[in-house]
Amino acid sequence: MRARPGSKSSQAAAALLLAATTFPAMQPASAADACKGTIYLTFDTGSQSQAELIADTLRKHRIKATFFLANEKTVRGDWSLDPSWAGFWKARAAEGHAFGSHTFDHVYWKRDEAGGRMVVKPQFGAHAGKQETWTPQQYCDELRRVDTRFHELTGRRLDPIFRAPGGHTSPNVLAAANSCGYRHVGWAKAGFSGDETPSEVYPNALLLKRALGALRDGDIFMAHMGIWSRKDPWAPANLEPLIVGLEQKGFCFATLREHPEYASYFKQ
Repeated sequence: MRARPGSKSSQAAAALLLAATTFPAMQPASAADACKGTIYLTFDTGSQSQAELIADTLRKHRIKATFFLANEKTVRGDWSLDPSWAGFWKARAAEGHAFGSHTFDHVYWKRDEAGGRMVVKPQFGAHAGKQETWTPQQYCDELRRVDTRFHELTGRRLDPIFRAPGGHTSPNVLAAANSCGYRHVGWAKAGFSGDETPSEVYPNALLLKRALGALRDGDIFMAHMGIWSRKDPWAPANLEPLIVGLEQKGFCFATLREHPEYASYFKQ
C-alpha cells in the first residue's frame, strides 16, 4: 500500500531518501573495509514510546549502543525499571549493549553546597519536584539504586558509568560519583539529537541534516527512548536514516566500552 502524504511511513521514507541523497556516491562499509571513524550511540530512558523501535533498529543494523537508565514514567502507565520491563532489558543485555546509571528518580543537580553536599531536585519518586540537600553518600546511593534494580531485572550489573539528567554536573556531583566508582558520560556538541526540542522549531529533517553533516570520529550521540513533549517524535523519522547516512560515510558503531576515553575505566 502506498503511504499517504504526511503519514508516519511517508515521513520515514522521506528521511531515508534525505540520507541517501546527502551522500549518493557512498556505499555502506563492508566488513572487509576499515572504519573511517566510530560513533557511539547512547540512549537515555524517557517515556519509552520508542523503546521497541530503537531496539529493533539497532538489531537490524547489528549495532551495539549504550543505555542510561532511570525509573521514568512510561506511555504504558508503568515505570521503565518496573518488573514489566524485565524482558526488554534482559534482551538488550543479551545483545551486548552497555548500561549506565541515569539516577533512579531522574535527579537534577541544582547547585553545590559546602562539604561536598549538593542541592538536587528529583523528577520522579517520593520526593518528586522537591529540592533537597544531599550528601555525597546520598548521591552514590541514588546511582546504585539503578544498579540494584537492573540486577534484579536482568541478573547483571551496570557498567561503571553514569549520565546526570540534563547532563548537569558539578565538582561535587563528579567527586561523589567517582568515590563510588562511576564516571560521567556526556555527549558531543554534534551528538545532541535535539529530540527534546519543539518539533515546530526543530523539525526532524533539520535535525537529521545537522547530525549527518556534523558528527565526527569519536563523537558520542545522545537521544531518548521517547520524549513526552515533542509532537513529532524523533526516532521513527530519524534513527534509521541517521544510521544509514553514517554507514554510507564509512562510520562504524560501538558501545562506550570501546571509547578511548572510557575503555580503561571499564577494566578497573
